[in-house]
Amino acid sequence: MRYFGNLFLLAGLFFIFSAGIHAQAGRITGYWLTEEGESQIEIYRVAGNKFNGRIVWLEEPLEEDGRIKRDDNNPDRSLRNRPITGLEILKDFTFNSTKQEWEKGTIYDPQNGRTYDCVIRLDGNTLRLRGFVLGMRFLGRETTWTREQELRE
Repeated sequence: MRYFGNLFLLAGLFFIFSAGIHAQAGRITGYWLTEEGESQIEIYRVAGNKFNGRIVWLEEPLEEDGRIKRDDNNPDRSLRNRPITGLEILKDFTFNSTKQEWEKGTIYDPQNGRTYDCVIRLDGNTLRLRGFVLGMRFLGRETTWTREQELRE
């Protein structure tokens, strides 16, 4: 009987610990204004414990000729007609509780059509994103996004 008591105690502690990590991982969700202030990104949880992000607002959503801005620089020609607004640019991030960062994800830059490996760190109401290539963090660049409370119109 004592064995089952210890087993239930262990299971309870595991549940509390995993719920805490799950909640901690979710701190990244919400709206974020890019460093240049030209777009707003919504980060949200997807299947399991992964996080993605999409562009939900652009300061200038139209081209000079009045057409909606499209993913013109995508290396896949079949995707070049996609609107920039709604474009998923962050994919498959998972929270690493030891490093206190979201990792193993990618970031897509519609300005040049390239996809980079990426890690994200949360510092209060600021996200620090580092995009890099070939698995080498020092071969990349960093940008900072600021949390916003709601979707821009």
